[in-house]
Amino acid sequence: MGAAELAQVVVPKTTQTIPFPALDLDVPSSQLDVKPPETPVLQFVPSIRSGSFADIGPRRYMEDEHIRIDDLSAHLGSLITFPQPSAFYGVFDGHGGPEAAAYVRKNAIRFFFEDPKFPQTSQLNDAFLLEVENCLRKGFLLADMALAEDSSVSTSSGTTALTALVIGRLLMVANAGDCRAVLCRKGKAIDMSQDHRPNYASERRRVEELGGFIDDGYLNGVLSVTRALGDWDMKLPRGSSSPLIAEPEFRQIILTEDDEFLIIGCDGIWDVMSSQQAVSLVRRGLRRHDDPEQSAKDLVMEALRLNTFDNLTVIIVCFNSLDPIETSSTRQKRLRCCSLSAEALSSLRSFLDGSSGR
Repeated sequence: MGAAELAQVVVPKTTQTIPFPALDLDVPSSQLDVKPPETPVLQFVPSIRSGSFADIGPRRYMEDEHIRIDDLSAHLGSLITFPQPSAFYGVFDGHGGPEAAAYVRKNAIRFFFEDPKFPQTSQLNDAFLLEVENCLRKGFLLADMALAEDSSVSTSSGTTALTALVIGRLLMVANAGDCRAVLCRKGKAIDMSQDHRPNYASERRRVEELGGFIDDGYLNGVLSVTRALGDWDMKLPRGSSSPLIAEPEFRQIILTEDDEFLIIGCDGIWDVMSSQQAVSLVRRGLRRHDDPEQSAKDLVMEALRLNTFDNLTVIIVCFNSLDPIETSSTRQKRLRCCSLSAEALSSLRSFLDGSSGR
């Protein structure tokens, strides 16, 4: 499949109830939020659909790329067996030219899922999830090394990368850079990633311990992120410890019936609005039209209205349908349907007057 088709793959899905044991992962880079099991939650299975929108914004060149696969099992065929539903999304925000982001998007399936050691199972358990995380981490590092070895990609070109994998009720987000994933749980924004910028305290410490420095908010006075794929002119020589790394951070969560949708966006969105502002805007739109594609476009248009200065890419992944908002026109129609004609009112009045005289 070509690169153009890969970003918009959406395949019909089947769903089933997934048995899900209690999880107790001890992985330093991971954060796991498991809601205490309740009978209604155990029956919840996400019903996945998504939409995306991208715009060049005020920049001269478009350096963003994204991938959207609503049915990963169907897309991979017999390559890997996953519990259902399964889906995969990614946003790659390039810098120093579009080559790195385009290369990672084009080869994403190879980097992340064609490892013969990728775990296969129909059940989710601790060991499986740990292996999945390790394989995704390996995919980030493999993509980083491939960018160093491909002569068609400039050594000054790099890209941030954020991926979201859904397997059954598990949502696993891997991030290297300043793209952001935000989950909406009953209208509340839950950050599923941390922006890797020089002002992030733990990143600043890591950079300085490796001999790097922060100058006016830029890594070594050059780059506004502390993790990225590519940028080999800043990482050379290969094999040495560099303050700029491709190692992703992981966050994962067990989806419940309270989880409505996930926003995945490049930093052009988050430069001009908070996670909660984005969630509130998307939620209002989905309750009106239930269209994730339109909501992605609305979010991009709002960022442009707020004078963002970057390229813009957004993916909206819905896990269920929201209750629609009753508009004033809907209320008027409902009231008109329940209204009585003058003749009916007269007949009712006569009936009531006669009844009261008995």
